[in-house]
Amino acid sequence: MTLLTILLMAVITFTTRYLFIHPRLPVRLGAKMAKLLSFSAPAVLTAIWVPIIFIQQGQLSISLHNPYLIAATLAIVAAAKGKSIYLTMFVGLITFVLSQYILSL
Repeated sequence: MTLLTILLMAVITFTTRYLFIHPRLPVRLGAKMAKLLSFSAPAVLTAIWVPIIFIQQGQLSISLHNPYLIAATLAIVAAAKGKSIYLTMFVGLITFVLSQYILSL
């Protein structure tokens, strides 16, 4: 049953994406729908990172003892100042590892 569900999900996903990619099929999105869908990626990413950063052990954690919050804050500053994805990732990762190490002492 699980394998059948996975296969059906794969077929549905492939079909819905193929309809918009294949050049001979006349399926096109309207301007309003395209604009609406442009907000989906930021919305999904926000739904992923907000709980990771702000919820620790099932509770809201907005303190200096939260390594995720410290690293995210410094990564945002690095992204705003440096305009480099590599710098942002490096600052975020190093800050997270160091803050986790320091807070565990």
